[in-house]
Amino acid sequence: MKRVVIVGMGFGGLEAARALAGKGLDVLVLDRQNYHLFQPLLYQVATATLEAPSIAYPIRSIIRNWPGVRFQMTEVKGVDLDARQVITEEESIPYDYLILAVGSVTNFFGMESVKQSSYDLKRLADATALRNHILTMYERAAQEDDPEKRKALMTFVVVGGGPTGVEFSGALAELARWVLVKDYPELHNERPRIILLEAMDRILAPFSEDLQRYALHRLKKIGVEVRLNTALAGAEPDKVYLKDGTVIPAYTLFWAAGVRAHPLAEALPVPKAKAGRIPVQQDLTIAGYPEVYVIGDLAYFEQDGAPLPMLAPVAMQMGRYAGQAIVKRERGERMRPFRYSDRGTMAVIGRNAAIAEVFGRRFSGFVAWLIWLALHLAMLVGFRNRLLTLINWGYDYLLFERQIRLITRQERERQIEASLEQARSA
Repeated sequence: MKRVVIVGMGFGGLEAARALAGKGLDVLVLDRQNYHLFQPLLYQVATATLEAPSIAYPIRSIIRNWPGVRFQMTEVKGVDLDARQVITEEESIPYDYLILAVGSVTNFFGMESVKQSSYDLKRLADATALRNHILTMYERAAQEDDPEKRKALMTFVVVGGGPTGVEFSGALAELARWVLVKDYPELHNERPRIILLEAMDRILAPFSEDLQRYALHRLKKIGVEVRLNTALAGAEPDKVYLKDGTVIPAYTLFWAAGVRAHPLAEALPVPKAKAGRIPVQQDLTIAGYPEVYVIGDLAYFEQDGAPLPMLAPVAMQMGRYAGQAIVKRERGERMRPFRYSDRGTMAVIGRNAAIAEVFGRRFSGFVAWLIWLALHLAMLVGFRNRLLTLINWGYDYLLFERQIRLITRQERERQIEASLEQARSA
């Protein structure tokens, strides 16, 4: 029985494993975590809307009824393409086919000061840490007598006007406007400041101009200060430096301005494209290695003269294609070249406000918001997760309340906070 090794159980890896289940192959899934994470909703964990477990689902539970699919929790260190082996922390695992679906990591574009002083959202722990930090800033501001420092504690700078930056800014603005204002009567005279920085002359660049204008208007309406044509130069734990020389006193910096391929790609002896992604052929394999498929954010695939974006729908279609391609190859059948079918893009700005371009049609406002809700609920794995998410969304919508306002810092976070405080005092 031939073995297929899938590295990474994100959106692409999940679809690949699903397509290979019960097809007479030994499918081994490798991931450093034992759960599948729904990354598009990480910002809602960070802004106290959802509980962390509601956007994660155990991998072993997912594959329990998938014949021939096994899971191993391990850290993949590299791949020996010539020997056809995946190198993990414990052993080298041979394969007949390999699907690389390890995704992406945050790209700070070499700005080490920003990396050290900012938060990002790629892992479940990142969302919890950011939520802890936001609530801690409010707690500290409530006890601070110095008005300038209190203002800095309640200033939140978001870098990146893409969907993640826009959605996080909107959710944070609503958290402050509807919930935290009731929790902190000591701060009723202190208005939180949420600043969204975008280096381009517009936000949400993939969308049409009318939807961009709508999103910009909605953000401003709920209190987000949007600065276009504004680039970041650097940061300290209590300051943000802009390229035009402006200094913003702020203790919170959230980075949503770019991603790059997972570091695993760097170790592979193959050409690299922009952001470290691996160029793939029309069947998603690496040139010279027809048994190796690269999918999702890791893959650089041009269609109609432009590279496909690093989005979940792209990864899902690639994963499904890779799984089906392997099955057909084993049957001696030919597979058509991969082609991504763009069913639409959407982003939510806040309560009753979203934008969507689906199947060639544009929507904004309440209708787009309903489409966004329905799609994200459908994409979540597991009935329990869908139910918990729906309950939390309903509770928030009807009562203007968010229940997940818990500061649950671990010892490591306390050490980081202490070191930042020491740096500020120096």
